[in-house]
Amino acid sequence: MSLFKLLRLAAPRTTAHPAERSDCRKRLLSTTPLAFMLLAALAGCGTTSREEELRNSPEKLYAQAKEDLNAGSFEPAIKALEKVEGRAAGTLLAQQATLDLAYAQWRTNERVQAIATLDRFIKLHPSSPAMDYALYLKGLINFNDNMGFLSNFSRQNLSERDQQASRDAFQAFGQLIEQYPDSKYSEDGRARMDYIVNALAEYEVHVARYYYRRGAYLAAANRAQLTVRDYQRSPSTEEALYILAASYDHLGLTVLREDAERILKKNFPATPYFKDGVRQPDRAWWQFW
Repeated sequence: MSLFKLLRLAAPRTTAHPAERSDCRKRLLSTTPLAFMLLAALAGCGTTSREEELRNSPEKLYAQAKEDLNAGSFEPAIKALEKVEGRAAGTLLAQQATLDLAYAQWRTNERVQAIATLDRFIKLHPSSPAMDYALYLKGLINFNDNMGFLSNFSRQNLSERDQQASRDAFQAFGQLIEQYPDSKYSEDGRARMDYIVNALAEYEVHVARYYYRRGAYLAAANRAQLTVRDYQRSPSTEEALYILAASYDHLGLTVLREDAERILKKNFPATPYFKDGVRQPDRAWWQFW
């Protein structure tokens, strides 16, 4: 029964007998509080629902998520951003929420999830105005994941170290620079690409040195050759050429050794690996590593 009908039933009839009017008064007194209670309850429900709707709107949730991000509270930010993604699907707000979600996941050491979130964004929004930032962030996550690896060589077997994160970062930065050369993120991306090239080259030389010191001269020559071929402008090329020449010498490959020495002297005339045209002993080269 509707609230309107309930109130009509509770109202007294003017033509009723006095006794009936008295009975109606009793009914009114007993029924009216219930009606007003129902009315108040319905009004309260409407207000509460409206407040909850406003509080849980995508805009409100995103604003709260940004506050959490700025405060370093990444876990609650992640939960709010996931809700924004669903409730604002198809909007620019949802796209921004996805990028912020990837950033928050990265800051909570969830690198795999962050990369997956960015890959999903790149696939679903190829024409997004924030695509340059998505590529930059992907490169940055992989770049920082592999930072510091050169300072830890003495603590880990060099041949077991994987530099896939650096290569993934290089690819992301390269795509950023190619597609968005005028982006505000491109300059930093170029600088990081130069660093990655030098770091990868130095890594290969460290691996070559590792093999050489253990008498694996063929493996050492292969890694040194890879450095010379793929990272020609890297400072590590000088040492790579020396390892290549020394490895060929141990392998008895005289012609190849002479070729490597000639290229080394031509490109690095002041190289410390040769003195008066004579290659320095191996011990003087690697004893400090």
